[in-house]
Amino acid sequence: MTKMENRLTQTSRFSDGVKACLPTIMGYLGIGIAMGIVGKSVHLAIWQIFLMSTLVYAGSAQFILCGLLLLSAPILSIIFTVFLVNLRHLLMSLSVAPYFKEESLLTGIAIGSLLTDESYGVLMNTLAQQKKVSSTWMHGLNITAYLVWIVSTIIGALLGNFIPDPMVFGFDFALTSMFLGLFLFQVQLPLKKQKKKTLIILLVTALTLFLSMRIVSAELAVIIATLIGCMTGVLIKDE
Repeated sequence: MTKMENRLTQTSRFSDGVKACLPTIMGYLGIGIAMGIVGKSVHLAIWQIFLMSTLVYAGSAQFILCGLLLLSAPILSIIFTVFLVNLRHLLMSLSVAPYFKEESLLTGIAIGSLLTDESYGVLMNTLAQQKKVSSTWMHGLNITAYLVWIVSTIIGALLGNFIPDPMVFGFDFALTSMFLGLFLFQVQLPLKKQKKKTLIILLVTALTLFLSMRIVSAELAVIIATLIGCMTGVLIKDE
């Protein structure tokens, strides 16, 4: 088997997608357990946490949901806030779509529905290594992450009965830590290959975020900064 054939084989099977997800499983377990504990601290039942993880399936949105429920925020406010926070998934799905354009609409919906920051990061890193991925591989990656997330939040909910105040142990910072790790994972390879372009994009995005937060809400500022950062990446020529 040639090196190219071996490379294609390693990114075409469902089991290979599962293996590709293994490095993120520990992170999912930690964040998921923290999410379950926080959910229990705001008086959510275990079945409610299960439904939230199954239907919402978004760590940042679920942490925000818990905070808004604790504040007894209006339902429309909760819906709008969660919508803004997760709007980034639209951008991620749009960037992923060209790689699966030959797949059926149902397959595309299945991939987009379970796409997360972590699975997107794994996919982009795999593509950056010039590997061709299949929809079967992507399903293995996504479904594994999905099931691990649900199970970990349930474990956290069960542990939450013994931890009334999760803030004492810093569980509220768990999601921030995960995104910091994901950020470093995402920019490591681009910094090596296109250092100047990557630094310009990061600088423009950070500056836009800083200025936007002085005018609009934090959620909207993140979306604006993301869009400006993406536009900058498109406009700058490759080195």
